[in-house]
Amino acid sequence: MAVTTMNPFRIRTERLDLIPATLEILEADRDDRQNLARLLSASIPGSWPPPLLDERTLAEFIRMTAENADPFFITWYWVRDDPAEGERVLVGSGGIASAPAPGTVLIGYSVLGEFQRHGYATEAVRRIVAAAFALPGVRRIVATTYPELVGSIRVLEKNGFACVGEGHPGEGFEEGTVVYVLEKPDGSA
Repeated sequence: MAVTTMNPFRIRTERLDLIPATLEILEADRDDRQNLARLLSASIPGSWPPPLLDERTLAEFIRMTAENADPFFITWYWVRDDPAEGERVLVGSGGIASAPAPGTVLIGYSVLGEFQRHGYATEAVRRIVAAAFALPGVRRIVATTYPELVGSIRVLEKNGFACVGEGHPGEGFEEGTVVYVLEKPDGSA
């Protein structure tokens, strides 16, 4: 079965506006924070980027987007858009990409420290999971994290992921990580 490239789409949650990362947005993130703020219609905290969204990762996201290298790759910039909290502000990012196993995508996410423990990641991941399972052929979502990242583990558990053990470098996982899996519920479209 041929897989067509996923069309990026915006996702709204109760408090977040998940904006799909276009090439223009990714390059602005790398080169011009003022332009990034304009493109997202949000303030960019001085602490940006969040953990794990380093220069190497951003460069890979830019390459993948420019080359259309992965039919399932999409990442979103998470903008808090909650009138009770004030202005729109960039709090994190996360998305999906193809995994080596058929019918499987990887999920990853990261939130700025000052916005952790507010439920933003749980809220965003819940909607990203739904979007991933709506894609043709996706039956499983895999996530890896480090055992000491208790908050990340809680996000996965709250979204129904189950720990399946340690990640093994020879299988494409980073050493010292644990692997979590979420299977598409039976009977889902």
